[in-house]
Amino acid sequence: MSATNAPFGLRPAFHPSGLDRAQALAGGITSGYSTQILKGQPVAYSASAGVIVPLTTAPASGSAVAWSGAFAGVEWTDTTGRRRVSNYWPASTAYTTGSCVAYFYNDQNIVYEIQADGSMAQTTIGNEYNFTNTTAGSSTTGLSQATLGSATAAGNGVQGQMRVVDLAPYVDNAWGDSYTIVRVVNAQSQFFGAVTAIA
Repeated sequence: MSATNAPFGLRPAFHPSGLDRAQALAGGITSGYSTQILKGQPVAYSASAGVIVPLTTAPASGSAVAWSGAFAGVEWTDTTGRRRVSNYWPASTAYTTGSCVAYFYNDQNIVYEIQADGSMAQTTIGNEYNFTNTTAGSSTTGLSQATLGSATAAGNGVQGQMRVVDLAPYVDNAWGDSYTIVRVVNAQSQFFGAVTAIA
């Protein structure tokens, strides 16, 4: 698996408490929101509307962009009165007022699995990295193809978006593989430190 480039976004592996439940945010996506949000895509709170939006902003000037968690799915009642449930948000979807519930994992202690866009060594444990390909994915499967940027290691005094804590324990996944699957935690959470929201 990790010799093949087949990213799947952020996938919750476990929580230290044993509870890795997604938050249900009523009205969590603006009706008619024009950008798709894929399952496993990193998301952030919007500064202007109190809703979640996909993390599409790349870190600039060496500073990371804060994020809240990973998208898990959405349900809404469409304009014909039919209830819809989806693992992703279809772009430009309109819904009946008050009917949307967005689900996303947002606990900073959740340990996620993510495929790197290159090789990772065991010495990367404890290092911080940023996302790459945050908007990549498929509207057919609804799955994100976001990756960990193997070349985005944060330097001294610079914070990355996620911290590597382990190797994903699969028989076909090993340190040094071409596209290593690693376990990470959120190192730049919107819930801690200075509040940083996406415009």
